[in-house]
Amino acid sequence: MPTYFIDLRADSSGGSPVAEVDSIVIRTDMEPNPNPAAPFDAALKGAIHGKDVLFGTHGFHVNRADGMANLSHWAEWLELGSNGFFLGVLWPGDSHWVPFLDYPVEGNEAIKSGQLLAGYLLANLIGAASWSFTSHSLGARLVLEAIRGLKGSPKLKTVTLMAAAIDDTVLSDEYQDAASQMQRISVLASPCDEVLEWAFPAGNLASGIITRGDPYWHGALGRFGPNPADQPQQLAPTAIIPNPWQFQHSSYINCGGPVTGPPRESGPFPDSALIVPSNNQASLPPGATSSQGVEILNWRQSWAAGFVSLRSQ
Repeated sequence: MPTYFIDLRADSSGGSPVAEVDSIVIRTDMEPNPNPAAPFDAALKGAIHGKDVLFGTHGFHVNRADGMANLSHWAEWLELGSNGFFLGVLWPGDSHWVPFLDYPVEGNEAIKSGQLLAGYLLANLIGAASWSFTSHSLGARLVLEAIRGLKGSPKLKTVTLMAAAIDDTVLSDEYQDAASQMQRISVLASPCDEVLEWAFPAGNLASGIITRGDPYWHGALGRFGPNPADQPQQLAPTAIIPNPWQFQHSSYINCGGPVTGPPRESGPFPDSALIVPSNNQASLPPGATSSQGVEILNWRQSWAAGFVSLRSQ
C-alpha cells in the first residue's frame, strides 16, 4: 500500500506554502510527481473513510524529497492497528539562510501551512473516524495551528509532539485553545538535543525581536518538556528520554538506508519497551541492541514510531 502525502508546498525546495486549499497536491511515495497534478484526491478520500488517521509531519530544514523519504521510511515502524491509517504532511520548512536565523520566517510558514491543512481536512477528509497528529521539530507549530483551525471537531483525538522546536509554555499560553481540544497530548523530549539547546534559543530570540515572543528567550518544549505550570488536563506524563539513549534532534524521524536493507533495523518494539524510565541514566531499552550488544541501525527512529503508535491509541 502506498504512503500518501498532503503536500502544502508551492515548490520542491524553499519557497512558500500554496496559496489556497484547492492548490494542495496529494502525492504518494510510489508516484512522488503525479501527472496530472492531482489524481489521488478521490483515492485518498476512499482510503481514509472510517479510519483513525494519524497525520505526521517533518520539521525544519527539510525539502519535499527528503520529507517523503524520511516519513515513508518511518511509517514502516508504526503500529496503528487494523483501523489505523498514516498520512504524511509536507510543508516548506526549508532554510533560506543560516538555519537558526531562518527560524523566525519558517515559524510563519508553519502557521500558514497549519491553516491550509485544517482547511483541507474540513473540505476533503471529513469521512475519517478520527484525526490524530504527530510532529517533529518545528512541525509542532504546524500541527497545533491546524488543530486550532479545526474548531473543536469531535474527530480530534491525540497529538504527539517530538523534539518540538516551540516555546515550552505554548500548551498553556499561545496554543492553549488547541491543547484544550485534544483528548490526549503527549510530549517526547530529550535533554541531549543539541539543536534545541543552542540553535532554538538563538532563533527564538530573533523571532521575539522580529515577529513574536514574550519574553524573547524561552526554552524548547522538546528538550525538557513543558514548564512546571504548563499542565493542561489532557497532557499525558511528559516522556524525558534518558541521557544514555542519546536522542539528538534527527533521532526521531530521519532515517538512513532502506527499511529492508542490511544491517537489520530494530523494531517493532513491544509496549513494555516504550515506557520511558524515570531514571535519567537508564540503560538502552530492550530491542535497541543486537545479541552481541551492538546498537541496531535506526533503533531510535523505530522506538519513536512505537511511542507515537502507543500514545495515539
